Amino acid sequence: MSGSPPGGKAFAWARVWAIFVKEFQQMLRDRLTFAMAVGVPIIQLILFGYAINTDPKGLPTAVISHDTGVMGRSLLAAIQTSGYFKIVAQPASEREADELMARGELQFIVVVPPNFSRELIRGERPVLLVQADATDPSAGGNAIAALQQLGATALTHDLRGVLAPLQPRPQPFELRLHKRYNPEGLSRYNIVPGLIGTILTMTLVMLTSLAMTRERERGTMENLLATPVRPLEVMLGKILPYVLIGYIQLGVIMGAAWALFEVPMLGSLTLLLAMIGVFMLANLGVGFTFSTLARNQLQAMQMTFFFFLPSMLLSGFMFPFRGMPDWAQSLGELLPLTHFLRIVRAIMLKGSGAAEVLPELWPMLAFLLAAGLLGLARYRQTLD
Repeated sequence: MSGSPPGGKAFAWARVWAIFVKEFQQMLRDRLTFAMAVGVPIIQLILFGYAINTDPKGLPTAVISHDTGVMGRSLLAAIQTSGYFKIVAQPASEREADELMARGELQFIVVVPPNFSRELIRGERPVLLVQADATDPSAGGNAIAALQQLGATALTHDLRGVLAPLQPRPQPFELRLHKRYNPEGLSRYNIVPGLIGTILTMTLVMLTSLAMTRERERGTMENLLATPVRPLEVMLGKILPYVLIGYIQLGVIMGAAWALFEVPMLGSLTLLLAMIGVFMLANLGVGFTFSTLARNQLQAMQMTFFFFLPSMLLSGFMFPFRGMPDWAQSLGELLPLTHFLRIVRAIMLKGSGAAEVLPELWPMLAFLLAAGLLGLARYRQTLD
């Protein structure tokens, strides 16, 4: 009959079951793929459920108080008990505080002017100066909103009796907020520099991880092994061409950042290019290590995604880094993207020099060394 299947056999669930068992057993033998299928949803659940917090609290704050009166102390106490601010430094001068903020150690600087308490009692509405690091506008948005509401509650216990007429509405002092490095609070100033790191991470790790697996699948690994090359020479020969590709990508991204989004470049372009070179080598080292672990290109792609997902979520690109719990921040500190984001934003938006970004360079170099040594240890000069 024309409608009969090949061989004249009718459809049978027994044969479907046999193929199902065969495929399931084959899937279980591919332990890496099975682990990815189970592990990725677990990681997503943990990261999104615990590590992601769009309302960060305990933000590092420096206080410069030129007033020793009761009102000044009450105000600082209210700021700290709000939960959004954690006073980590009391520098002697604004210059010292500026240096701390330039290094990324502070999110806010609160300056209480001289005679704050006396002017407030006289009804002169003294000015409270607050400086915020706005390179990541979303990190301090709720904290700033809470700060603006403090005037209604911070001095309630002090403004009594003859001072009752100074009770809020309007608040008895003026809050003057300066958004440092991004006065208009434009999100593209934060996102576009971060895209440099995320795009390079995704593409470079993926391209390099396919290098060795492609050799195996095409059958050209034998020719490579027959040549008198050492593992280090193979690794360098495999990853260095992609450094050039990375700089080409960088040129495209930077061109778009300036032409389309008008992102400023306040620091040294030469310094930025050097830092990006270290960052690219760190990611290429990871990709080469993946290529020595994966048996085929599908596994290499899965490993790339497995590395890219926590890098994107824990680095501070999508969500405020300081809003994550301590264990998530500790994991994020191990990733090169975390340190690169701080470097690129510091150079482009703050105009930072080598001295300010050097503390973020050492972790990337350590990661590069670890990834390179692991890749060399995993490299095999045989097909087994």
